[in-house]
Amino acid sequence: MIKGFKDFLLRGNVIDLAVAVVIGTAFTALVASFTDSFLKPLIGLIGGGGATGGEVVVNGQHFTWGAFISAAITFSLTAAVVYFVVVLPVKAIMERRRRGEEAGPTEPTQVELLVEIRDLLRAQQGGPVQGTAPSERGVGGTGSFH
Repeated sequence: MIKGFKDFLLRGNVIDLAVAVVIGTAFTALVASFTDSFLKPLIGLIGGGGATGGEVVVNGQHFTWGAFISAAITFSLTAAVVYFVVVLPVKAIMERRRRGEEAGPTEPTQVELLVEIRDLLRAQQGGPVQGTAPSERGVGGTGSFH
């Protein structure tokens, strides 16, 4: 059970996820800073300026429409960056792989896997290991390439 957890941690998915969380957090801080520094004052000016810009008070109830607009713009900016920086490039790569223009990750063939299993079994039994598949040994099976 612990071996499976170790394999999961070392597979790379956890590291990719950690990197994504760190970059996402940094990007969120950047967008929040942009919103606080530029959008809120701009909305305040449009809404009448001052501390109550972007806010309407009715019977003592505060309606902060400026904060809502600011949050909507922040969401739109975040979604746009994620779409154009992550989604579109990944979609383009997957489309190229589907059309065969870009090579995807290669997996060993059945013959290569069987040769590897054979060699491992021979090594465990103390027999001679041939090393490579016939297609990898070159012309005449001598192991040298001409």
